[in-house]
Amino acid sequence: MSAEATDAGAEPYEGGLRKVARVVLLDPEDHILLLHGHEPDDRADDWWFTPGGGLEGDETREQAALRELAEETGITEVELGPVLWRRKCSFPFAGRRWDQDEWYYLARTTQTATRAAGLTELERRSVAGARWWTCQELTRTHETVYPTRLAELLRRLLDEGPPARPEILDTEIV
Repeated sequence: MSAEATDAGAEPYEGGLRKVARVVLLDPEDHILLLHGHEPDDRADDWWFTPGGGLEGDETREQAALRELAEETGITEVELGPVLWRRKCSFPFAGRRWDQDEWYYLARTTQTATRAAGLTELERRSVAGARWWTCQELTRTHETVYPTRLAELLRRLLDEGPPARPEILDTEIV
């Protein structure tokens, strides 16, 4: 699956799962920012995913979300909102299996230029860039996007606003 794990390091684990914070970043026109990832040695095995990654040291998920966003996109002018969704996932990437507990935070920004200046060595080998997507583009794409229901989830978010409490998404095992 995924460059969702491209920030390998000594992140905290809980119950055998890597703790991850992800960002559903929207611009003023409700475009969502996704990163384009691929297997380090196979650019054809690719997908799109939200910025984010594993917690480091004793940082909170909120701190990790903002740090990862800055490292992966250069975007620091954000208003971090509530947790929208939570999901557990398991996937092969870069020669190992990743088991994660992911929390997706809503964030808004007016800063739309991206610059991935803080990537790890593995991220440099597996992240091909970033793109702002409309909900309609996400709905129509035949490219792989994670989480797999992102277009539907984004449409509901834009139509109804954030959920009263985080929605638990189906576990995804690839």
